[in-house]
Amino acid sequence: MMGHNKKSCNVVLFLKEKGCDDKKIEEILRKCPKIETLEREKACENWNYLKSIGIHERKLPFIVSKCPKILTLCLDDKLVPMVHCLSTLESKPGEVALAITKFPQLLLHNLEEKLCPLLALFQTLGISENQVGKLLLLNPRLISYSIETKFAKIFGFFASLGLNKDGVAGKILVRNPYIVGYSVESRLKPTMEFLKSIGLKDVELQHVVVKFPQVVCRDVEKILRPNFVFLKGFGFNAEQIAVMVAGFPPVLIKSIKNSLEPRLKFLVEVMGRGIGEVAGYPEFFRHGLKKSLEFRHKLLMKKNIVCSLSEMLDCDKKKFIVKFGVC
Repeated sequence: MMGHNKKSCNVVLFLKEKGCDDKKIEEILRKCPKIETLEREKACENWNYLKSIGIHERKLPFIVSKCPKILTLCLDDKLVPMVHCLSTLESKPGEVALAITKFPQLLLHNLEEKLCPLLALFQTLGISENQVGKLLLLNPRLISYSIETKFAKIFGFFASLGLNKDGVAGKILVRNPYIVGYSVESRLKPTMEFLKSIGLKDVELQHVVVKFPQVVCRDVEKILRPNFVFLKGFGFNAEQIAVMVAGFPPVLIKSIKNSLEPRLKFLVEVMGRGIGEVAGYPEFFRHGLKKSLEFRHKLLMKKNIVCSLSEMLDCDKKKFIVKFGVC
């Protein structure tokens, strides 16, 4: 900590008092040299303001080390107006504080130049006011993306799949606001090509993107292909897998060890059913092992009731009990 001037030492002392260790302080000074000339009173004012909007003090050292410039911003001209605008998007208290904690750089962006145009874009996509708040506060990093390049590219990708009807892009973003952050060329297109290669047709590919965009964001070689290989190794043929993926796309991103394998083993070894039944009812993978599969199978066994997987699972717990007269 040698070589810093008097003002810098005042700021260093302030940061130490607030729980920042030497390593974190050096990182802060490296990221934002302007901190060295910052008045202690100014740093304290911004720190206290961030506390006042609901950010826990224990989180502030992390926030400042991630985005030290936040302590240098003008309170009345920058921080307060941005936080006020963001707070109008909240559906419940604490969402703005959580968004800032996740992505403190949110506060660095210009209200008129970045936030207002982004909110206007969401409106043109048919996203309701409530959904806009959920979208932005869930993934505040959206504010850092260029409308002309990043958003335009993702919309072009949707259009290339035939998903250019009014409101479709908005629905996809609401379901998965993180999709904008992925590279079209290195992630989204390869995923779609893989899905096509295993037998999904164009309309089924559209269904995956609109209803389960999280699947499109996953890495082919790390997640999708290993799941495909596992299902094939368990005995499903390529056609059955294509049907299952089309019916329930998340089957390709479920954990093999914690989800797919235990469910399928229970189906075969305990329930005594064939895997062909799953191909006819892919939603099988949606149901929890203990709370749904084991529970319902046990009740049916007590009553010696035989039924299909869809009859057993395609209803909530109350309807299941009424339907089969079990309790």
